[in-house]
Amino acid sequence: MDLTPYRLDFKPGWDRHFKDFDKSVQQLILKKLEHMKQPLQARGLHSSRYRVEEAGGYRIALIQDDENRIKHIHFVGNHPQYEKWYSGKE
Repeated sequence: MDLTPYRLDFKPGWDRHFKDFDKSVQQLILKKLEHMKQPLQARGLHSSRYRVEEAGGYRIALIQDDENRIKHIHFVGNHPQYEKWYSGKE
């Protein structure tokens, strides 16, 4: 098992909801993002290429590139925002 940390790549629009959260929620999510640099597997989204991490009641959707050790962050939001994003209605 390769223990090399991952790099996080934030895609445009990832922070659409994040920037409106209060400081304590942002800190919770930032702590989770820092933890995500570790070489751990996120759970997959059904048959999607996306994976999801949870931070309390918040979701972080990403695409994990194991070959290049990059996690591409596409979305951060609460569960209802995540459901809208995932269904393509956002």
